[in-house]
Amino acid sequence: MSLLRTRAAFEAEEAERLAPCAVKSQASRGRVFAEAEHPYRTAFQRDRDRIVHSRAFRRLEYKTQVFVYHEGDHYRNRLTHTLEGAQISRTLARILRLNEDLAEAIVLAHDLGHTPFGHAGERVLAALMQGAGGFDHNRQSLRVVDLLEDRYAAFRGLNLSYETREGIVKHGCDWAHPLPLPEPCAQPCLEAQVADAADEIAYTNHDLDDGLRSGLLRREALEELALWRETREEVERRIGPVRESVLVAQVIVALINRLVTDLAAATAARLEAAGPRSVDELRRVPERLVAFSPAVEKLARELKGFLSRELYQSPRVLEACGRAERILGDLFRAYRLDPGRLPGHVRERAAEDGELRVVADYVAGMTDRFAIEEHAQLGGSGGG
Repeated sequence: MSLLRTRAAFEAEEAERLAPCAVKSQASRGRVFAEAEHPYRTAFQRDRDRIVHSRAFRRLEYKTQVFVYHEGDHYRNRLTHTLEGAQISRTLARILRLNEDLAEAIVLAHDLGHTPFGHAGERVLAALMQGAGGFDHNRQSLRVVDLLEDRYAAFRGLNLSYETREGIVKHGCDWAHPLPLPEPCAQPCLEAQVADAADEIAYTNHDLDDGLRSGLLRREALEELALWRETREEVERRIGPVRESVLVAQVIVALINRLVTDLAAATAARLEAAGPRSVDELRRVPERLVAFSPAVEKLARELKGFLSRELYQSPRVLEACGRAERILGDLFRAYRLDPGRLPGHVRERAAEDGELRVVADYVAGMTDRFAIEEHAQLGGSGGG
C-alpha cells in the first residue's frame, strides 16, 4: 500500500468523517477562475497555504491588536491574534465534525484587510471613504485575497474557494466588487460561524491577558465579574497556591477552555434540534447555530463590556488611537494631494480601481511601523 495520501483519499475521508452539514472539499462551489485540482491537497488546504504565504499575512506581525508594536514584545499583534484564533477554530471544528481546514483558512484570512493601528485606523478610512464606497476591514480582507495579492499570471489575487471567501465577508455585503460575490443567505456555512466565534474567544481572552500585563486592568476589578471569579476559584481549588503570574495564565487557559467547551456543547444541541441535513439547508436556517448557551453568553457579554470600558476606552489606549488617527489621516490626504508619492504599482491600479480606492488600499496595507516612518518622512503632516 502506498504511503502517499492523495487529494482523493482526503476527500473520501471527509465524506466518511464529517457531519452532514459540514462543507466537504469535493463539494466546494469552486473558484472564480477555474484551476486544475492539486494531486495531494484539498481545495481548502490550498486556500490555507495561499493565505499563509501571502505578503498581507506576513504584514500582520506589525499591525496593532490593542498595543502598538513598540510598546512591548509580549503583547499580541494581529498575527499572533490570528494564530490563536486559528487554533481555537480547528479545535471547535474537530469537536463538531466540521471541516477543520476551511475553518482555519477563514480565520487566517479574516484580518488580512485590517488597517495599521487596529480599529482606530479603520475608523479613519471609513470616514475618509464616505461617499466613495466606504471602508471596513471585512470588505478589505476580500479585496486583499481577490485583487491586491500579486502572485499569479492568470488572475489577480489568490483565487480562493467560494466557501473561504464567504467566511471572510462574514456579515454579507452591500457594496460593489469587481468579482462575483458570495450569494446572500440567512447564515454562512458552519465553518464560517465557527471561525467568527473562535475570533471572538481569542481576542476577548488575549486582550484580557494583555490588559492585565500592561497594568491597565486590575485583578480586583475583575473579581466583580462572575466569569472571572468563578474560573479563578476553580483554578485555585485545582492547582493550589502559585505565583500571581502563573495564576493569571492558568485562569486565561481555563477561561478559553470553558468558553470553547460551552460553545461546542450548545452548538451541538442546536444542530440536533434544527436537524439541517446539508450545507444548503443550513444556510437557510434563520438564526446562528454556533453560539454559547444563554447562561455563558450573558457572562461573556459582561466580560466584553468590562474590556470595552476599562481597556479599549482607557486614556492610554485612546491617546494611542488619537495619534494613529492623525497619522493615517495625514497620509491619506498627502497621497490624495500628490499621487506621485504612491509607488508605481499602486498608481497603475488607479485607472481600474479608482484613485480614492487605491489610496485606501495602500494605507490599509501598511504596518504600524511603516506608517509611522512614512509619516515622519512627510514631515508629520498631510501637506508634505
